[in-house]
Amino acid sequence: MVFSSLVFLCIFLPITYILHTIIPNIKWKNVLLIIVSLMFYAYGEPIYVFLMLGSVLLNYVSARFIAKYEKRKKTVLAINVVLNLGILGVFKYAVFLVETVNGMLGIGLPVPAITLPIGISFFTFQAMSYVIDVYRGIVDVQRKFHKVLLYISFFPQLIAGPIVKYRDICEQIDQRSADPKKTAEGLRRFVCGLGKKVLISNAMGNVVDIIFASESANVNAPVAWLGAIAYMFQIYYDFSGYSDMAIGLGKMFGFDFGENFCYPYGSTSIKEFWRRWHISLSTWFKEYLYIPLGGNRKGKVRTCINKMIVFFCTGLWHGANWTFVLWGIYHGCFLLLEEYVPIKKKMPKILGYIYALVVVCVGFVLFRADTIGDGIHMITKMFTGFQMTAASTSLLMQQLTPWFITVFVAAIIGAAPIRLVKERMKKVLSTNWMNRILYAFSFVILAWCVIRLSSGTYNPFIYFRF
Repeated sequence: MVFSSLVFLCIFLPITYILHTIIPNIKWKNVLLIIVSLMFYAYGEPIYVFLMLGSVLLNYVSARFIAKYEKRKKTVLAINVVLNLGILGVFKYAVFLVETVNGMLGIGLPVPAITLPIGISFFTFQAMSYVIDVYRGIVDVQRKFHKVLLYISFFPQLIAGPIVKYRDICEQIDQRSADPKKTAEGLRRFVCGLGKKVLISNAMGNVVDIIFASESANVNAPVAWLGAIAYMFQIYYDFSGYSDMAIGLGKMFGFDFGENFCYPYGSTSIKEFWRRWHISLSTWFKEYLYIPLGGNRKGKVRTCINKMIVFFCTGLWHGANWTFVLWGIYHGCFLLLEEYVPIKKKMPKILGYIYALVVVCVGFVLFRADTIGDGIHMITKMFTGFQMTAASTSLLMQQLTPWFITVFVAAIIGAAPIRLVKERMKKVLSTNWMNRILYAFSFVILAWCVIRLSSGTYNPFIYFRF
């Protein structure tokens, strides 16, 4: 089940919220959230709900053992990490590994028929962070299984994040409130994310699919750039929209999740981009991989190696394909370039914006392509495809519909840092009037999204495969 579906919007969410509101006891509220979260996950993949439960049990027991056997906690942690990564490896990377070996060695190993469980990368990393924090003494071990289960399986952040650390919400499991004001704020945030996904991301994605599936002869530089920029908007509004929906839903049920995006396309460097893009993942890799590897404490060479390991893993985390790995390495190389080559430091700010956007845009072409060859071919077209043919012109004009152009402009405005606009609006309008306008606008967006979804329009969710 996805948030941008009529089943969720019209049945699952209203019933869950009403039941959560009328249940007076926090203990039974938590029981309700566990039950509906398991139903939410099982709706699409009833078999893999047992895999998720097994992951929760594994990490619950590991944390208990670490707390109980102080002298053996390092061994327990090592076993836990191996088992977690082993499960992730089997279900996410086994097919990729076998196909790679077959391709390199020219042999015919049977390819396992394994379906990728939805959200396995997210709930595995979330569970691992809990065990590691118990090992480090950052959090106390949770002795009640159902609380660990709620932490990992809570449906707003279960299948696509943000990756929530246990230390950030452990107190909220037992002590939280969802007053009308917080609920209204959460609902407005949810609708904002829903609009990003249904109205902007879907419109961009439809054009992206057409361009990336077109014959090579029909794609020239303008078409290739249109596809690349549209995909840059699609993935941002798809994933940041989902994060907004998750944060909003959390508020509706009394939980506060951290921000996952902070206007990443307003960055002037790749380093800044990664402080703003998928914040929960980048901080996870920093805390649980980069720093344990030594961070920047062991000299420049070791620091470079550590950063490239992190970005290799970041790429691989996103998907079982060499395109993702190359995308991660690509970003790692630019990060090192910025740190050790002084060119970027002398660059005017406007050129910094252009530089970061072009690097990110080109990188996302690799991310979107089915193969490295396809990605390189599309990038080549972006910079050398200057020929104008009737086919390429026709393909370009077919995509530039009035609706697409309108949404494209909205995407540009929405991706830009708009804090200054908000501050000026606050000076002109009172807080009460601003809230009334925003809530009225949210109601319109919600109604519009429901109409779009009711008509059965294009509605993919690209982060399912991660």
